[in-house]
Amino acid sequence: MNNNINDSHTIEMISRSELRVSGVSDVHSFNEEGVLLETSQGLLTVGGEDLRITKLNLEQGEVALSGDITMLVYNDDALSEKKGASLFTKLFK
Repeated sequence: MNNNINDSHTIEMISRSELRVSGVSDVHSFNEEGVLLETSQGLLTVGGEDLRITKLNLEQGEVALSGDITMLVYNDDALSEKKGASLFTKLFK
């Protein structure tokens, strides 16, 4: 997180079908069932169905998603290596 624009982090969800996230520095992986975002507050996993990235601007740290959003989970670095591995494996099969 060496970019000051990404220091601030917000999440806005609209009717569980649209999600806007700021403070994003990277998208580690994505498919129709899950998106793994690196944010200024840690790794954020977004789970659901028919997920699509509708906006991606990493220079400004912004990502927008649409679809049926059913889960938002933050993963600390220490925990993501232990507990998160199984969660990511399930999401990104």
